[in-house]
Amino acid sequence: MTTSVDTKAPEARREKSSGSLGRYIAVRALLIIPTVFILVTTVFVLMRSTGDPITAAQGGKLPPDQLAERIAQAGYDRPILVQYWDYLTDIASGDFGTTLSDHRPVTEVLTNFGAATLELAFYALIVAFALGIPLGRLAAYHRDKAPDAILRVSAILAYATPVFFAGLLLKLIFAVWLDVLPVAGRASTRTELELQLVDNPTNIYLIDALKTGDGAVIGDVLQHAVLPALALGLLTAGVFLRLVRTNVISTFGAGFIEAARSRGVPERRLLRKHAYRPALIPIVTVMGLQIALLLSGAVLTETTFEWKGLGFQLAQYLQARDFVAVQGIVALLAVIVALTNFFVDIIAALIDPRVRY
Repeated sequence: MTTSVDTKAPEARREKSSGSLGRYIAVRALLIIPTVFILVTTVFVLMRSTGDPITAAQGGKLPPDQLAERIAQAGYDRPILVQYWDYLTDIASGDFGTTLSDHRPVTEVLTNFGAATLELAFYALIVAFALGIPLGRLAAYHRDKAPDAILRVSAILAYATPVFFAGLLLKLIFAVWLDVLPVAGRASTRTELELQLVDNPTNIYLIDALKTGDGAVIGDVLQHAVLPALALGLLTAGVFLRLVRTNVISTFGAGFIEAARSRGVPERRLLRKHAYRPALIPIVTVMGLQIALLLSGAVLTETTFEWKGLGFQLAQYLQARDFVAVQGIVALLAVIVALTNFFVDIIAALIDPRVRY
């Protein structure tokens, strides 16, 4: 009788855990809908708070009668609730409108330039992980010593320094003084021409460069990515460094670490095998927020380095007061942030079962 109970208990716990994870995923998936709805509605309200897009873009440039005619043609003379409903239905069908300044479908702008922003964010995350996590572990190992103090100050500076200032400083050092890296752009003119000949281009230059099989093209693309990735990645690296340091130090005081230490396990092994992995869980949980931070920082980074992605185009459309394009780009970024947070929450739940409860 006892054997039967002991056999079923683990199965019951596994079923409970599986069901809990399933409910957690379902709830998080359902929360995407109101989150995206609130974000999209906020974008619409903010854009309309300054008036209709036609007046914002063309006001003072056209006679009043022509301006009124264009407003009527675009449907901006209708009640705001009618415009809002049409806006929601168009987005639901994948139609983000047409830009006012260059008369291009916003979906085309998102497709052409979104890949560049995605590529830059990927590079920046590599920099953040490559610098923030090992340096955070190093700071925890040398707690309250000179290396720890230096790394903590560096992390604060990396997080507090504006992205555009870090970009200008990196350009001054590596592109002007040392002349070892390109000053701006995603690739040289020669490489741009070669990438245009690639079959089925993805607009992610590294992938398209790999398709060419030309080492010079691949190297040129990577060289142009170094400074933008550093400028944007250092921001997140500072956050990761402090998180890893704090959590490794707190894990060092846990009971299982003390037990391992009492058995004579060396401190380096304790750090590498026992305290390091649990400290990575907070990194995963805040990754969604850092993705949002990277996307917001991409606007300044792309403008500083003339990296022609969504951030660069957003700045151009803001200068042109093209609120239709701005509205579409911001709405897409809002959706990306919501989806990213969803996937990060699922990963965190898989790593740490306590997140599900």
